Parts: sequence; C-alpha cells; structure tokens
Amino acid sequence: MKFEYPLLTGTLIKRYKRFLADIHTTAGDITIHCPNTGSMRGCAEPGSPVWFWDSGNPKRKYRHSWELVENSLGHMIGINTHRANHLVREAIENKILKNFEYDVLQTEVIYGEEKSRIDLLLTKGDKKNWIEVKNTSLLEIDEKGNAQGYFPDSVTSRGTKHLRELMLQLEQGDQATLIFCVQHSGIKSVKAAAHLDPLYAKTLSEAAKAGVRLVAAETKISDTEIKIIGELPVILE
Repeated sequence: MKFEYPLLTGTLIKRYKRFLADIHTTAGDITIHCPNTGSMRGCAEPGSPVWFWDSGNPKRKYRHSWELVENSLGHMIGINTHRANHLVREAIENKILKNFEYDVLQTEVIYGEEKSRIDLLLTKGDKKNWIEVKNTSLLEIDEKGNAQGYFPDSVTSRGTKHLRELMLQLEQGDQATLIFCVQHSGIKSVKAAAHLDPLYAKTLSEAAKAGVRLVAAETKISDTEIKIIGELPVILE
C-alpha cells in the first residue's frame, strides 16, 4: 500500500487529547491529526522522528496527519490504525497471507449477538470466514529479557467482545480468524498483553482453544509504502 501523499518529516514534541500531536518542522511547530485512538505506548516518545502528510485541504481543521514514527531503537512504526484493514485485505487479495480462500469478500458486515461489525467476511460457497483485524504496535521487554510484541496496548473491552463474537461464529459452523496487523519493524512475534489486560489474554486463549485461527501479519515499512510481507509467530500461554 503506497501512501497517497508524499510524507514530510518532523520531530515529535508531544501527543495529546488522543487525536492531536505537536511536531517541530524546519518551517516551524505545527499541530497535526493523530489517527490512533489507542494509548500508543512506546510509540509517542517526545523527540522521536515522525513522518506525516499534508492533505492540502484548507477546510480541514488539522490538514496534516501523522503516519510513521521511529523509536529510540531505530524501529519504524506505523501509527495510523486505519491502515490495518486495508493492509490485510490487500495481502489476502494478493495471496501474501495464505489459506484464505473466497469467492466474495465483504467489509463492515454486522454480525453476532452484540451487533459488531466484522472487518472482513470471506465467503466461498456455503462457507464463511469472519475476520477481525487488530493493529499491533507495542514492543516491550518480557520477563526473560527478550523483546516481545504485544496486543493490546491498554485495556480493551471492545477487543474482548470481538473475541466472544468470533467464538459464537464457530458455534454456527463458520470459520473465524483474528489477524494482528503488526505495524512495527522490531516485533518478531506477538502475544497477549496479560500484564495490561488479563481478561483479554484469558479470552484469547479460550478463543484459540475453541478454534479461532490466530495470524500475525508482518509488515515492511518505508516512507513511501507499508506492505504485509508474511507471517510472524503468535505465542499463547
């Protein structure tokens, strides 16, 4: 997925109010839109190099949008969570992610007892595969001293609800898949962040045992594009 606009560079001053970030550029300090509702734990350190784009739309309150950040270890991170669904769809259509057969691909279909919207629905004959996509960008040192990718980066009741919905689809005879879209060049495996959300970690283990397929998608990130290049291990405890 190539970026629609050329990316500009700056230095992060601070991210605040969830949707805003102040950055320093050679032309001066500006406030830009932050397309990420999560905690951005480990992805928003002041002084970090950032990449952003200019919509060119003077009617937008904040015409610039944040796209990438480089952390202190030199890892590139995609902070735009809205990219994840598109990246996964592109990878399935191009068969970069394997074993996703379909005749029809739909998005944002309402399903389940809790009326969630599924990110992707693949249909082949009378078989359906309900796919939930989760943007993943948290890298921390685990108890063994190893760098480890985690999801979520804060408590997510919504994410736990989605796992319950996927398990219900299995009970109806369909397939269900959870894809962690890893927009972080330093992450080489993914596990549930039990230290941040123990209920999500417990529910993820239950979902895996019930038959929900877990996939972690590895991305390659540059200042011109982000693309999924393969899979990473998902670690269950």
